[in-house]
Amino acid sequence: MEHITLLLAIVIVTALVFDFTNGFHDTANAMATTISTGAMKPKTAVAMSAVLNLVGAFLSVEVAKTISGGLINEQGIQTEVIFAALVGAILWNLFTWLLGLPSSSSHALFGGLIGATLMSVGTSGVNGGVVVTKVLLPAIAAPLVAGLAAMLATRLTYRIGRNTAEKDTAKGYRAGQIASAGLVSLAHGTNDAQKTMGVITLALVTGGVLAPGSNPPMWVIVSAGVAIALGTYLGGWRIIRTMGKGLTDLQPQQGFAAQTSAATVILASSHLGFSLSTTQSCSGAVMGAGLGRKGGVVRWSTATRMFIAWGLTLPAAGLVAAGAEFLTAQGAWGIAVTAVLLVGLSAVIWLASRRQPVDHTNVNETDGAAEEPVGVVTAAIAAVTPPPVGGPASDIAATIPAPGPGEPTAEPARTAKV
Repeated sequence: MEHITLLLAIVIVTALVFDFTNGFHDTANAMATTISTGAMKPKTAVAMSAVLNLVGAFLSVEVAKTISGGLINEQGIQTEVIFAALVGAILWNLFTWLLGLPSSSSHALFGGLIGATLMSVGTSGVNGGVVVTKVLLPAIAAPLVAGLAAMLATRLTYRIGRNTAEKDTAKGYRAGQIASAGLVSLAHGTNDAQKTMGVITLALVTGGVLAPGSNPPMWVIVSAGVAIALGTYLGGWRIIRTMGKGLTDLQPQQGFAAQTSAATVILASSHLGFSLSTTQSCSGAVMGAGLGRKGGVVRWSTATRMFIAWGLTLPAAGLVAAGAEFLTAQGAWGIAVTAVLLVGLSAVIWLASRRQPVDHTNVNETDGAAEEPVGVVTAAIAAVTPPPVGGPASDIAATIPAPGPGEPTAEPARTAKV
């Protein structure tokens, strides 16, 4: 580490700040459903998630290698480019946190790297094939796969327990939620902490400290794991509220199905080196679980805002990073101006968040929002959901549509009137 320059040190610190924002931005991925269903107390949940994020950071380096040696070409990239990329990613993370939108920290980082690289060296600096196969395709597939798996798991869960009283299964499902939430946290550490490891490793390569293709040094792994764990413990309560209460109302069975499905997808992608968005995977699983329960409603207005944020993340973070790279390319004064702008805008966003603070004491409140009516997609899925075989009569009766105005009430044949 004796060859690390002042600029490289600034980049490393900035990368750890991004890792910190990634932690509190993505706490909702693991703990939103656990907190919203009451399976764990909010502060206990985020503490457990923080510890397991730290543990997960040591399990693999495949995703880190995808970023440090695959997404962009190391040759010709200056350290200032990494700094500009991190500026774009941090500001987008903070902005979406202020809005309570579970956007992708991963895609914010990718967008920042791509935007800064394009501004610095042009299209030759970006490996388009890696972007498509290990970023864009997983971004589309992950929420769909996790959502479908969660929907099927939810239906299976309710079918298995259809003849059992809810109070008899609630305790077991809450225990399952805690275990599956821990698995998501561990998976998050194996995927998202590695992204910062990859960025720091890339910065060390561009600074001449490491040879191209090197694995992250141990001190990089430790610092990235600690940074994301601290951010996770801080909370990110605004996004926890949106994912836990804003998308749908979850019961313990649904929370267990959603978290287990998301963890499976994330761990599989980490093993393959796919740097997917854990946020998109977990959000897709929550929506799938909402659609899997008969009568469940997904609030599509919230989901639509979330989809828009997903689509804007790569280009928005890239645009900010490109502007930051334009400044940093001007020399030392440009780097200083960029750093001041980063600190100043971050402070403005934080002050804006204090107007309507959200923390562990009010995270499960819904701001008095009215219940959203059943949408077309929810109604269509509910219409093809068969009633439970041998279930209570009330469940079967619930599937019979109510008569319209002026229509006679249907009466079952050979039923005696009392």
